[in-house]
Amino acid sequence: MGSFPKAPLKLIALDEDDLKVISAHLQDAVIRMADMAYVPGEHRFAAILNRFDWLSAVEGEGDPAALHRCRCALRFERVKRAQVLNIHPGETTEFAELLAVTYEESEPPGGFITLYFAGGGALRLHVECIEAEMRDLGAAWKTAIKPEHALGDAEPGSPTAELVRDSG
Repeated sequence: MGSFPKAPLKLIALDEDDLKVISAHLQDAVIRMADMAYVPGEHRFAAILNRFDWLSAVEGEGDPAALHRCRCALRFERVKRAQVLNIHPGETTEFAELLAVTYEESEPPGGFITLYFAGGGALRLHVECIEAEMRDLGAAWKTAIKPEHALGDAEPGSPTAELVRDSG
């Protein structure tokens, strides 16, 4: 028996484990490329996404009434550089499905935060440290579609060496 989503989520990530929690809540979020931006002067990356509420879907045990999406904001601070692969930030007609957010430490506490998208797209942020926030922006709405994608849509870890086009 499905219930309407709980209170809006407000999550902060200051380490890799925190970031894994945010990644789980953002799995299968849909983003319009025009709704993401890297602001070099402020060392910030921000995006607006429509996240799928997996918690309500799992608790609803297959009840279609338990399927919801919610608009949310995602923000990363202390970003030194952003690189993209197979996506086009700023494009008004392009959408992507977020699969995972990962962290790879390089120069502690700094490293790389990578957002992986279905179809092989990726965005890599070079950060001084992990400082992120995900926050729901309003009420959730019902959706008739539960996200599904083929295995192998993304290979977390593989595209990072190929991220060559700087954004910003």
